[in-house]
Amino acid sequence: MKIKVKKDIYLMHTLESREYMKKYDKLIRDKIPEIIESDGKEYEIEKMDDDEYRKYLQDKLLEETEEYIESGDKKELADVLEVIKSILDEEGMEFKELEEIRKEKAKERGRFEEKIKLLKVTNESTQ
Repeated sequence: MKIKVKKDIYLMHTLESREYMKKYDKLIRDKIPEIIESDGKEYEIEKMDDDEYRKYLQDKLLEETEEYIESGDKKELADVLEVIKSILDEEGMEFKELEEIRKEKAKERGRFEEKIKLLKVTNESTQ
């Protein structure tokens, strides 16, 4: 029996063995296999090549962002930041370089401090 629990996660139940197995297809933190093993569970992992890793980092960024949006838990922002740092590492970029880009954009285009919401822009000049 296969029951869809969440997007791309299935709970497998075999009547013969009464074993439950969740299937995943996602990037995990480096120590997760150790944690799973310390819980007395078995797992299967696969090492990714660079191209696949970049794609899974993008997927992970979306996943962690969605978790923050759903929960509002600030700890989820730490997960988002961890993924961003991993993306920067993969791109050979230091976090301080990203911070400089952020500062430059803030200087040129502003920040989000004034809580401004854009409603519409007309194409016609009123001159």
